[in-house]
Amino acid sequence: MTDLTIPVARPVNPRFSSGPCAKIPHYNLDLLSDAPLGRSHRAAVGKAKLAEAIELTREVLRVPADYRIGIVPGSDTGAVEMAMWSLLGQRPVEMLAWESFGEGWVTDAVKQLKLDATVRKADYGQIVDLAEVDFDKDVVFTWNGTTSGVRVPNGDAIPADRDGLTICDATSAAFAMDLPWDKLDVVTFSWQKVLGGEGAHGMLILSPRAVERLETYTPAWPLPKIFRMTKGGKLIEGIFKGETINTPSMLAVEDYLVSLKWAQSIGGLKGLIARCDANSGAVRDFIAGKDWIADLAVDPATASTTSVCVKFTDPAIKDGAAFAKAVAKRLEKDGVALDAGAYRDAPAGLRIWCGATVEASDVQALMPWIEYAYRAELAAQ
Repeated sequence: MTDLTIPVARPVNPRFSSGPCAKIPHYNLDLLSDAPLGRSHRAAVGKAKLAEAIELTREVLRVPADYRIGIVPGSDTGAVEMAMWSLLGQRPVEMLAWESFGEGWVTDAVKQLKLDATVRKADYGQIVDLAEVDFDKDVVFTWNGTTSGVRVPNGDAIPADRDGLTICDATSAAFAMDLPWDKLDVVTFSWQKVLGGEGAHGMLILSPRAVERLETYTPAWPLPKIFRMTKGGKLIEGIFKGETINTPSMLAVEDYLVSLKWAQSIGGLKGLIARCDANSGAVRDFIAGKDWIADLAVDPATASTTSVCVKFTDPAIKDGAAFAKAVAKRLEKDGVALDAGAYRDAPAGLRIWCGATVEASDVQALMPWIEYAYRAELAAQ
């Protein structure tokens, strides 16, 4: 407990933020030189770039050909809100929450849309029992808990012949986990997570069942222009061909294209998943068997491979919250881990981003620094 030897190896890239996340390896601004800056997004060159972003998204994520993919405003939050406000209300609803963002969707459904929803919640580090969920209702859930370090292990609990729609916030799962498209009717994510893109833009993916709902159901509440996906009872197809509802950043679009092409170069989705598995495995291999640190995820089967949350378990720690903050601050001061503290609403600890743009060697180099910081702060109590 008194060993305060400073580790020799250091992460080359200390950026372990859970969003915006680390840029792709060897990133530089020259990669954005083809961005059509100063041009209208409605010009041919702008439309072509947006259409390319949609098609490359389809290719890398293996999205079925009959699913629509749209670029929407407001990051992942905007995409989820568009789906909830446009689709919910026709059928009974179940809201599933096991972290802070899921809690936010519950608030919107119950307090803003005033739906009489069934709400199922689990503590941080766990997910709800999916076997108890009624998928003949519309179900809203996060695939991966960015703030709680847990994920849905697979789509086995979702029936193929369900009557309800499944609306899935997959912002820290897309490009890192194998999403079962036949079990998901709405999938949302943002560019700044697994591929390390820039903020402000969201992705909205709709199954044919979701499109049918949009074209046959009108919500009881008014929809702001920025949420409207139909006109005259028909889907506005242009949204899903690159004709965005509002003005996108063509610089951010170019950045996303660069990330998508990098993803293709490492083997597409299979390569991305392998990198995330290696990164999260480096964390879990290090903490295995240690009595002072543990995974926040209770069940290894539901442990996240992108947003890995750990907690300090040494009973000698006097103030858990203050201790965890001090460790995170020390890691930042030492220049080995930036933005690695737990989310503000989550249990005290660290949150280590292990998405595909992070190098496993950097995760491996970080872990001894976490132990060094832990011991230094324990000695300083």
